[in-house]
Parts: sequence; C-alpha cells; structure tokens
Amino acid sequence: MNSDSDLQIAGDILEVPHLLQPPREHPATVAEFAGLARTLAADRSQWEHLIRYDAASRWYHRLRTGPGYEVWLLSWVPGQGSGLHDHGRSSGVLTVLDGALTERTERGTRALRAGAQRVFAPGYVHEVVNDTLEPAVSLHIYYPGLTEMPMHHKACAAALGTTAATAGTASALNTAGTTGTASTASTASTASTASTAK
Repeated sequence: MNSDSDLQIAGDILEVPHLLQPPREHPATVAEFAGLARTLAADRSQWEHLIRYDAASRWYHRLRTGPGYEVWLLSWVPGQGSGLHDHGRSSGVLTVLDGALTERTERGTRALRAGAQRVFAPGYVHEVVNDTLEPAVSLHIYYPGLTEMPMHHKACAAALGTTAATAGTASALNTAGTTGTASTASTASTASTASTAK
C-alpha cells in the first residue's frame, strides 16, 4: 500500500506556475470587488485628502472607474441619510472607512463601524444613515456602474414588511462630474432629492 499523498505525487502546485491563473488587472467577482474595497480602505493616501463635509447635503466623489464598475467616496455628517432605495441593476460593496453608519432594511437595523462591509445584489433595498454625533466616510463600489437609484416609500416598507413600492426612479449621478453634494433624502419622495443621493 502506498502512503504517498496526492500532493507528494502531483508535486507542489506553486512550483508549476503555468497551472496558476494570472492575476486580473480589474476585479470580476464579488470577492475581488470586496478585496478592492479593503485595499482602498487600507490605503488612506488614496482618499483621505479628498474628503469634504457639507452640513447641508451629503458629499460624494468618484474615486475610480474600471471596466463596468465605479468606486465612490461619500461623507456623512450627523443626521444625513440616503433615504430608502435600491441600486437598480447594479450590485455593490459598501465599506465604512471612518466613523459609523446605520443600515436599515426590511430585515432590521445593522450598525456599521469603520472596517465593516456590506455586499448587495441588484434590487437590494436599504437606507443608510449617520445617526451618530460624529461624521462618517464610506466607500461604495457598483458593478455595473450605477445608472439608477429607485427610491422607495418608507411607510409602505414598514407597513408591509416587504420591499416597498417604488416612488420613482432617480437617475444616478451625472457621470460628467465626479464630485458633488446630495440633498439629505429623509423622505425620499422627490426625484430632485433622489437624483444625486447615493
């Protein structure tokens, strides 16, 4: 009886580079997008100098684009929120860089501290709000790039306990500009407020 393991028989895969996949230049899987977000979060020199805080509206900045995806940096002063929304056909990764945010969904409320990540699929309905006394910063990756952000009625979602009826489809940020502010979407009932809310 032979007691050799498969590894001993086949050899060390790391010694056979032609069997390894070459590293991708751009992410293509959920794990790779989450990894990109963690890498950017760890390298403060790529984003910290860009942050602005606006007491009247949320601030955002498109940090990077790649084939089919966008990376956005957002700041949140206390009390600012996104309103209840989804991201249309885009999947995403939300990573808290500084401070704390609260995510509300039909399943409940989740506190997100610095370093926390949320991954979501198309149609995922949530609201993100800074309900602390300190500002917060978050990083958002959307794949494909964000083209719509339908807003939802809070009262419907709370009463039904299900995904709310869409109040109106808001267009995403104007892709010609990469920095701006978004009005606090506390009621999320007007398209003008929703048009630039992330």
